[in-house]
Amino acid sequence: MSRYSSDIKQERFRNVAAKRTDAVINKLRILSNCANTQLYEYTDEEFKRMFGAIENHLNIVKARFRKRKRDKFSWD
Repeated sequence: MSRYSSDIKQERFRNVAAKRTDAVINKLRILSNCANTQLYEYTDEEFKRMFGAIENHLNIVKARFRKRKRDKFSWD
């Protein structure tokens, strides 16, 4: 049995998730500064590898959120 009620868990999720989402968005904004071709130079291969890695990790995180506990088997 959990020591936290559903309401407390929901509130904790919202607080933590909001802060972490803001942090990810901020890091992406900072990463976008690298697109400035007056300061940086990159190849299409570097671009593809960078965003491939980001998309791969994003898909992993999405899958963890979609993952649900399987219901126990029942004949009903």
